[in-house]
Amino acid sequence: MLELLTEKFSNAFSRLRKARKVTDKVVNDTLREIKLALLEADVDYEVAKKFLKRVRERVLGSDVPRGLSPADFIVTAVYEELVDIIGGEREDLSRGVVLFVGLQGTGKTTTIGKLALLLKKSGSTVAVTSTDVRRPAAVDQLRKIAERVGVPFYEPEGRSPVDMARASKERALKEGVDYLLLDTAGRLHIDGELMEEIRRIKEAVSPSEVIYVADAMQGQTALETARAFHESVNLTGVVLTKMDGDARGGLALSVKEALGIPIKFIGVGEKMEDIEPFYPDRIAQRILGLGDIQTLAEKAREVIPEDKAQHISAKVMAGEFDLEDLRELIRMIRSMGPLEKLLAMVPGVGAQLKHIKVDEKQFRKMEAIINSMTPEERRNPRIINMSRKKRIAKGSGTTISDVNRVLKRYEEMRKVMRKLKGMSGIPVPRFPFRI
Repeated sequence: MLELLTEKFSNAFSRLRKARKVTDKVVNDTLREIKLALLEADVDYEVAKKFLKRVRERVLGSDVPRGLSPADFIVTAVYEELVDIIGGEREDLSRGVVLFVGLQGTGKTTTIGKLALLLKKSGSTVAVTSTDVRRPAAVDQLRKIAERVGVPFYEPEGRSPVDMARASKERALKEGVDYLLLDTAGRLHIDGELMEEIRRIKEAVSPSEVIYVADAMQGQTALETARAFHESVNLTGVVLTKMDGDARGGLALSVKEALGIPIKFIGVGEKMEDIEPFYPDRIAQRILGLGDIQTLAEKAREVIPEDKAQHISAKVMAGEFDLEDLRELIRMIRSMGPLEKLLAMVPGVGAQLKHIKVDEKQFRKMEAIINSMTPEERRNPRIINMSRKKRIAKGSGTTISDVNRVLKRYEEMRKVMRKLKGMSGIPVPRFPFRI
């Protein structure tokens, strides 16, 4: 996600390190590279133009604060303006009827299921329904998705989409659900009949939100389609799907500035769990190669029970980390999702991902080797001699070299963890930052 922008911004900033003063030439050279990066990423031209103008005025219109280098000053200005054009503060989804609109093929129905699961996990009550009378398969699809994520599906009642929507809202009010996610018919292209149907549904149910679902990989085409929907039905938010496959990110950077509509969620994979709230500051940090520690920490809290985390943390700080703990750590990491996604959230790694070969098979192999050890061997690896290594290799379907490699990595980890012993915490970097 956003690899192209991350790489281009990283290249632009790398030359700033030699700058001793903030001069017109330094600023112009940096902004020229950023402009090329934005346009190559398919950012709307007017949005890119406004962004560059703001950064230029901000940098050349004030003095470098004491303690900051020229490079730090310029990057901080770029970061803060980037957050502003992406959307500023995160905007939550308002409770009530949430009307979803968009063209066919953007993942609208699946997105409703993903969002229903996310809202359910947050403690809200959710129901879903569909008014798509033109494509019966869409109704069946949403019904199955609702069963899969464990939320009620309201069977469409009525002869027209408007009657269906009205009946579903009445039921939602009667049952007191927090969110009714209402799917509407899509088209292969915008037409007057589609817009009129959505306008009538909106008038009938007075939704708290009208959410446009867009395919992030469509770039400016999706922006123009969103503009047409906004002019017709007054959108309140956007969900971008397929962000995991979008290395450019032009649409994500353009929507709020071009249309005044916030992006509220992004789809980052095919699983029902693969949807995230959209945080402009975190996206800006990813683009600038600063990672996304907040999201990484949230993912960790979702899959790692607090008692286990505290147990391993205590053993690490006490210098008592053994192979059973390493096995548990491997399982936790694997349960958090694909390693490429996790690495992209680590500061400094995003722009280098294409140069890093991530082989998840190695994690599975390590776990298999540790599983083949006896409890005594896992707690005290020093007793593992050659005969034991042969048994472990045979039991895990690996080689003695593989076993030696795992033991070597474990010892390297122990050395690092011994250095951590006695430390009270790790400082968290704050902006303004250094590059």
